[in-house]
Amino acid sequence: MFGTTDFQRAFELISDKLARWAQAVLLLLPNLLIAILILTVTYFVAKLVHRVVERLLTRVSPSITLNQLIATIIHVAVLLIGLFFTLEVLQLDKTVTSLLAGVGIIGLALGFAFQDIAANFISGILIAVQRPFTVGDVIQTETYFGTIERINLRTLDLRQVTGELVRVPNRKVFESSVINFTETTQRRVDVPCGVSYNANLEQVRAVVLECMHDFPGMLTQRPLEVMFTEFGESSINFTLRFWIPYRRQTDYVSAKSEAMMRIKRAFDHADISIPFPIRTLDISPELLDKLGRGLGRAPEQQQEQEQQQQ
Repeated sequence: MFGTTDFQRAFELISDKLARWAQAVLLLLPNLLIAILILTVTYFVAKLVHRVVERLLTRVSPSITLNQLIATIIHVAVLLIGLFFTLEVLQLDKTVTSLLAGVGIIGLALGFAFQDIAANFISGILIAVQRPFTVGDVIQTETYFGTIERINLRTLDLRQVTGELVRVPNRKVFESSVINFTETTQRRVDVPCGVSYNANLEQVRAVVLECMHDFPGMLTQRPLEVMFTEFGESSINFTLRFWIPYRRQTDYVSAKSEAMMRIKRAFDHADISIPFPIRTLDISPELLDKLGRGLGRAPEQQQEQEQQQQ
């Protein structure tokens, strides 16, 4: 059992320890106040720098996403510098070294764990810098076709012509081939068609060119072409080619529809037929004889079966 002397010793040890802690706190109090002041000033300076950098970048770069990213990185960098100064004032040099080592290890681990996210993030930065397309452009990737609604640092929001919103990872967009239909503001319309083998091809060409004479919106400085392409199974095929100003997908679809209607109307007026697909079957005489015999025997076999059932 503890005696009076043991309690006194324990009390003295605790009192001595608390006194040392109080002395250390008093000695550290000026540095602690300076550290709090540094953190407060760093916080407001970081906010001010973030606003100034974002405003300056807006005048230089039209990419809002990239501007926000750079401003945020500078904001975090200012906060980290203030934090390191604070730890230095508090004489926590070893803590700074440990933090730097820990940040490096954590960054390496996260890099391996989130390779796809990092790849999409870096691809988003490259897309924002290079700007191969912007919001509102009509593009076609290897899988999707539509209008760009938003460019983020991780995904690209693509509105398809059928109305669905597709979020495509930036890595797939950056690494694959992309067709930008809005880049040149002009697009060629190809209208395939076919005529019968007994048609006069010179007349066909003249009729098609005539029906496109006053086509609305067609670019007259670009050539209007009628090119015969192949001898098909039941028709001689050709392609009508002309150019239109292109701003959205409806311009292309409407122009192609109007051209098809004009060709059909002109062919009906000129008595030029667009043939249906035809299949010719070559059947040997022996097979025809077997088919005839089988059809002739079928009624007799049916009568025999009915008599047997009766």
